Amino acid sequence: MTETPSASPAVPRAVTVDVVLPCLDEAEALPWVLARIPDGWRAVVVDNGSSDGSPDIARALGATVVHESRRGFGAACHAGLLAAEAEFVCFCDCDASLDPSELVRYVRDVASGAADLVLGRRRPRGRGAWPLHARAGNLALAGMLRRRTGLRLHDLGPLRAARREALLELALTDRRSGYPLQMVVRAADAGWKVAEYEVDYRPRTGKSKVTGTWRGTWQAVHDMRQVLAEPSVVAPATAVVR
Repeated sequence: MTETPSASPAVPRAVTVDVVLPCLDEAEALPWVLARIPDGWRAVVVDNGSSDGSPDIARALGATVVHESRRGFGAACHAGLLAAEAEFVCFCDCDASLDPSELVRYVRDVASGAADLVLGRRRPRGRGAWPLHARAGNLALAGMLRRRTGLRLHDLGPLRAARREALLELALTDRRSGYPLQMVVRAADAGWKVAEYEVDYRPRTGKSKVTGTWRGTWQAVHDMRQVLAEPSVVAPATAVVR
């Protein structure tokens, strides 16, 4: 069952959290995004070849900057995961379409054992927040995921949280657009409890590198089809969706 947004208690102080932010030319969005990282959490900005000064801006705003020369969303995300040191790792786009402060309750649920992986179900807010072709691609993938794993998710959005060691044990290999889906597929195969919450999805700052065009969207769908065709790497188990 999908939960609706509600107030949630803060994450216990003993919990350490790193937020991985894949970044490619996000100079305009970085101040807004980094200002919304919860107090005490570390922002790990993974620069994927920016030419607009994004790494310097991120560093000046207090973020840890990691450089990943291999282009690809998955390559940037995984470099951030490998650079993370906290017990819990979150992922968030760096284009100001998603608010990282929403991640507090995601980490709370993972820390309490209520879920092993929490995802954000995007709800568009504002004109142009989620183009029709991107929604169509996401809907198709959600259906394919359901057939592959039994998980009745509505979205495969980038806002998510899990334990770092558990994520590393998934041995993720995709380094392109299939990375987020591969994470969910392998988590389901491993019997993880997967939850999703609704989250506001705003018009991004700057131009999309993937879903801004039909071609980009369907390239992502192609990458994810390949992930869904992979055989299970662990014994099948039942995943629970809240």
